[in-house]
Amino acid sequence: REERVIPYYQPVIKIETAEVVGVEALVRIRNTDGTVLTAGEFHQALSEPRLAYMVTDAVLERVASDLRFWLDMGLPIQHVGVNVTSPDFHRGNLEARISEVFGRHNVPLKHLVLEVNEKVFMGHGGDNTVAASVENLRTNHMLVALDDFGTGYASLTHLLEFPVDLIKIDQSFVQRLCHDRGSQAIVAALIEIANKLGMRIIAEGVETREQARELHRMGCKLGQGFYYSRAVSFEEATD
Repeated sequence: REERVIPYYQPVIKIETAEVVGVEALVRIRNTDGTVLTAGEFHQALSEPRLAYMVTDAVLERVASDLRFWLDMGLPIQHVGVNVTSPDFHRGNLEARISEVFGRHNVPLKHLVLEVNEKVFMGHGGDNTVAASVENLRTNHMLVALDDFGTGYASLTHLLEFPVDLIKIDQSFVQRLCHDRGSQAIVAALIEIANKLGMRIIAEGVETREQARELHRMGCKLGQGFYYSRAVSFEEATD
């Protein structure tokens, strides 16, 4: 009600040129004294489905407004990633909610990437609610990313069962990339699989120049992480 749920933005970078091609919206809460809480400090509250649903609504509203501002400025931003949860899918109206808020702000849906982790894909007894919703969303020109790939329920069969537009390599592999042959092999294999399936790939958790160089050498075109920038406010992201 007080509109203190806000997105902070972490850039997605074209590794070869360091160009900002998009951002991921990460939820924050601004306290009345001006301090800002990260999701890690209130994530337990989001296990309540009603609250998680409301937080997504608040983030979508701000993201659509911010995107309209950036587009009006003529900034060459391609997409904004927004994380969605099981309650968002199982209410059955995610597509309508997104279309309404983005339509109200006159923002084309092609600029939105919905980031979904495998736990959400595989939840609720393996029913096909999420898969069907993802298929509808992609049909309506929204992009869908499989987040944190390589952890949790990770399985290559998910790339066939749940076709997506982007795969985000979990940061645990990127952090070990320069000194662990196993991580190098897995990342190289994921890049090759993504290319052959016509999917783009983003490396998460890039923290050093060496990691960025190794990813570029391996053919990974996009990355995000502290090496480039932490998540920052709308004003800082605009600058």
